[in-house]
Amino acid sequence: MVTITVYENSGQEYTAFRCLGHAGYAQAGEDIVCAAVSVLVLNTINSVETLVSDSFDIETDPESGLIDFSLREGYSKESLLLIRSLVLGLQGIQENYGTEYIRLTFEEV
Repeated sequence: MVTITVYENSGQEYTAFRCLGHAGYAQAGEDIVCAAVSVLVLNTINSVETLVSDSFDIETDPESGLIDFSLREGYSKESLLLIRSLVLGLQGIQENYGTEYIRLTFEEV
């Protein structure tokens, strides 16, 4: 299962997320749930970096499926919008494929 924790600050802004695991929907290379999550997550990170140029911290481990991303102080409203868009896409995947393969949770930091 892919678990994604989205971190929300006291201003109700999504400023970080942690993605861990593999969906297990199908065999590696054929897992459309894992592929969809990967595309959304990587596109969000690439968009923050390329289109917005906000600073962030990231840790990855392809074997475990870890992607730990957090915006640094001074982030823009555009980066917040990109992360909200990520959450919207992830919620759609969870609604369509169920919590057996993807679980999205939210934590206040």
